[in-house]
Amino acid sequence: MRSIWNGAISFGLVSIPIKLMNATESHSISFRQIHLDDGGRIRYRKVCELEDTEVESSEIGKAYEEADGTLIPITDEDLAALPLPTARTIEIVAFVPADRIDPLQMDTAYYLSANGVPATKPYVLLREALKRSKKVAVAKFALRGRERLGMLRVVDDVIAMHGLLWPDEIRATDDVAPDDGVTVRDKELDLADALMDTLGGVDLDTLHDDYREAVEELITAKAEGHEAPAAPAEKDGGKVLDLMAALEKSVSAAKQSRGADGEGDGDAEVHPLPAGRSGSRRSAGTAPKEVGGKKSTSTAKKTTAKKTAAKTTAKTAAKTATKKTPARKSTTKSTTKTAAKTSTGSSAKSSGSSTGSRTAAKKTAAAKKTSAKKTTAARKKASA
Repeated sequence: MRSIWNGAISFGLVSIPIKLMNATESHSISFRQIHLDDGGRIRYRKVCELEDTEVESSEIGKAYEEADGTLIPITDEDLAALPLPTARTIEIVAFVPADRIDPLQMDTAYYLSANGVPATKPYVLLREALKRSKKVAVAKFALRGRERLGMLRVVDDVIAMHGLLWPDEIRATDDVAPDDGVTVRDKELDLADALMDTLGGVDLDTLHDDYREAVEELITAKAEGHEAPAAPAEKDGGKVLDLMAALEKSVSAAKQSRGADGEGDGDAEVHPLPAGRSGSRRSAGTAPKEVGGKKSTSTAKKTTAKKTAAKTTAKTAAKTATKKTPARKSTTKSTTKTAAKTSTGSSAKSSGSSTGSRTAAKKTAAAKKTSAKKTTAARKKASA
């Protein structure tokens, strides 16, 4: 960084030699003026009115113009010899809490660097004193032809100075404030709080100048002979007719955006609006979730029907076997009981499962076939 001013910090009887450097820089894109007919560059030349000739910067000085047009020359030596303690000194006049400084007064920021090895210890002393007190220093200094007000604070391990506007340079707000008589309801404040909580914080280091990037893309496209990037579609605008609806929609949109970014919705709470308002939190076609994991009625009915069918089949098989000849009673009863027990046990273990019911039905059918084969064999023996 290039030093733009050399001087000293006056800290009581302590003097700290320092160099002043700009702490900020502008990344804005500047344009030149051209002649539309032929594209020629338009320049501003510094011309002496008396001689009607262009002069160099080294030939230009300062002068104060009186009301009648008289010019009073003022040299840099005249300004440097002013009887002011702040001509080459940043004079600290007070230490105050940082919240005492109105942000409206903030102006250009500078870094203060220790000028030489002897300045290192008093520089560190002031820096550590500011850190421990958690205060800022209010100072006066002269720069570029005028005395200014400044605020010294610590940034990392460097003392920074913010130029401050004088209090009388801040305009009053009387003519800017809205008319009285507007009432804000508690529900509107609740929604505004919910929107603030949902949006949450932001890492300032992630913010950048989208306008400058768009201008750079435009310049690149024109330089390469391509078409300029198309403008994005305009968002729906218009007047806000329903503040509550607009707030609620904003909360919903912020939640969706945070969800898409993986940041969550936060702890925001949205108070529902009366029926008929737009922007309700639950969409019209959304069905409520099932509670607990209960089975549906249709599933329960199907399971019951399968159990009943299994029991009926077992009873039918038992009755059919009972009607046979006495010689076959013991065998048939035994087979039927076994099939019935197997079917009943399978049905009980399945607890409504369709697989268990089908197994019981298959076993019952097998029992029927076995009983029929044995009956046929007995009849053949009797006839023989």
